[in-house]
Amino acid sequence: MLTIIRARPGRAQFAHSRTLQQTVATPPKSPTSLSRLYARPGFLLRRAHQISAAVFEDACKDLGLTPAQFGVLTVLQAHPGMGQSSLARALGFDKVTVLRVLRGLESRGFVARVPAEDNKRNISVTLTAEGASVLQQAQKPAEKAYKRLMAPLAREQQEQLLELLQLLTGELEEEARAAFVPPAAARPLSP
Repeated sequence: MLTIIRARPGRAQFAHSRTLQQTVATPPKSPTSLSRLYARPGFLLRRAHQISAAVFEDACKDLGLTPAQFGVLTVLQAHPGMGQSSLARALGFDKVTVLRVLRGLESRGFVARVPAEDNKRNISVTLTAEGASVLQQAQKPAEKAYKRLMAPLAREQQEQLLELLQLLTGELEEEARAAFVPPAAARPLSP
C-alpha cells in the first residue's frame, strides 16, 4: 500500500503509514489482472454492445431512434396489438425497460397503448401511422449501421460470429435476467 501525504499544494511526499491522510492502492506488479479483465467474454460483449448501440444511434440520429425503440417498433409492426408482457419477452426486456421504451415512443406519437379487448387489465400496444412511418424511414439507416458494425469482419467471420452468439445465448438462456420468447413465427435460427 502506498500512502501519499499532501505536504503543500502541487507537491506530495510518500510514506508507508496508516496514520497518514490519503491512501492509494499500489498497482499490481504485472498488468495480468487488466489483461485478463479485458479478455473476458462479458467485458468484450458489453463493449461490443456499447459500440453497436453507438453505431446504430449515429446512423439513426436524424430519426432519434435507439436500438431498443427500433426493436419495439419492428416487433409491433409484425404483431400489432401485442401485449406489453409479450412484447417484453419478444425482445428479452424486463417489464420496467419495455415500459420506459414504450412511454418514450408513446410521447412521440409512435405507439398507442390501450386496454386489451380480451382482458382489460392487460395493455395492448400498436403502432400509430407516425410510428409505422418512422420505422419505414429507419430501415436504410439501420441497415447501414448493421453493415458498419460488421465491416471489420470478413463475410465468413460475420456468419461465424452470428452463429457463435446464437449458440451462446441459446445455451445460456436460463441464466438471463429477462426471458426471451420471440413470437412463434419469428424464432431465431439454430446454428
